[in-house]
Amino acid sequence: MANLRMTLAVAHYDRHVPLFDGTVGLPDVDLMVKEVGQSIPGRDGSDRHARMLNDGEFEAAEVSLSSYLMAKDRGRPFTAIPIVPRRLFCQSLFFVPAQSALNGPEDLAGKRVGINTYQTTLSVLAKGDLEHEYGVPWKSITWVINADETLEFETPVGVQLERVPAGRKIDQLLLAGEIDAAIMPHPPSSLIANREGVRRLFANGRGAEETYYRKNGYWPVMHLVAIRQDVADEHPRLPLALYNGFEEAKRKALWHYEDPNWSMLAWGRHYLEEETAQMGGDAWPYGVARNRPNLERFMTYSQEQGLTQRTLAMEELFHPSVLDT
Repeated sequence: MANLRMTLAVAHYDRHVPLFDGTVGLPDVDLMVKEVGQSIPGRDGSDRHARMLNDGEFEAAEVSLSSYLMAKDRGRPFTAIPIVPRRLFCQSLFFVPAQSALNGPEDLAGKRVGINTYQTTLSVLAKGDLEHEYGVPWKSITWVINADETLEFETPVGVQLERVPAGRKIDQLLLAGEIDAAIMPHPPSSLIANREGVRRLFANGRGAEETYYRKNGYWPVMHLVAIRQDVADEHPRLPLALYNGFEEAKRKALWHYEDPNWSMLAWGRHYLEEETAQMGGDAWPYGVARNRPNLERFMTYSQEQGLTQRTLAMEELFHPSVLDT
């Protein structure tokens, strides 16, 4: 019998390199791993999330957690494996103009904040964390949207949304003082490297993130790996094989860091050892069990923000073969 030919669309992260270079493969699968852009255009100028969740273009793909939950809530034909290609805290990603009077999350109430889209996973996390961690009613904020939404939804009553004017971008509005703050999963260099024009809202962003991790026990999930349901039904051993492939790729990528010069960072190995100690030995846990608290809380945020109607069971989110991971 011929091998399954399948395309896996993912970002080119270090933990995926063994999949890209063929060091890690899947049994009985001719796997083509393709680098495809996400919610901002990638190297091929495309949106991976929409191409997967709206068009089912790939057999498997890295997708937004938020948009995947919306797709499942709407009955779209996908399953997933509990692989987490991307994680972000929100605290270090809030930017304000350098001369802003805002000095912490509590100052955002009643302000105008730029985000990529309303349903972007980081946006949902940030809105939820503002309310649940810092007591800031996220509905008091006017959210200025930078891009088209991946999946359509009806704006909830009481939510204030605006669209960035044609020909403008979030960073331009922030630098011009036309919005009060911005949070984006891929901050442009005009913000991230502009030490004179902007600053982080949290003066000690890393400290705030460490506090968040100690309190909640997780580094928030941004993405999962989705599989088209027809592919999983026809090849029921594929989801677990793909899960194991990602686990093996992560192990091989981590092995490279035993060489102190593998990273471009002068003290990269020191950073890795420090982070490993702080995060209990594995900053990138895969599997249902270790990510359940994070996923369940995020689903609460999604419902509160009008993106989904209910909490989905793990059995609905993930393929049966990976539920015991």
